[in-house]
Amino acid sequence: MTGDDDTLNKTFAALANATRRAILARLAEGEATVNELAEPFDLSLPAVSKHIRVLERAGLITQGQNAQYRPCTIDVTPLREVSRWTEQYRHIWEASFERMDAYMQQIIEKESQND
Repeated sequence: MTGDDDTLNKTFAALANATRRAILARLAEGEATVNELAEPFDLSLPAVSKHIRVLERAGLITQGQNAQYRPCTIDVTPLREVSRWTEQYRHIWEASFERMDAYMQQIIEKESQND
């Protein structure tokens, strides 16, 4: 397994959980403490901390150290790797959209002929 594969595996595993995706969405707005990240969830602080550790191991967030204030920030580098990986499949979904567009155009033409 290459380093890129390991990064993708960790990133996809971290993103597989809705709570972790919500934490990332919050951090996309700016840094936040663990307490701030825990606010919208019906989870204990230790449970939220576990989610944060998963995100940290995947390289998706970093946690600073400033005395007792330890803000979390997002790191988009692993997301860029996911974007590069998915880009290789773009032609497949674009072809699907083109076929769907052609089919929809046929339906519209048939309906206009029937009117």
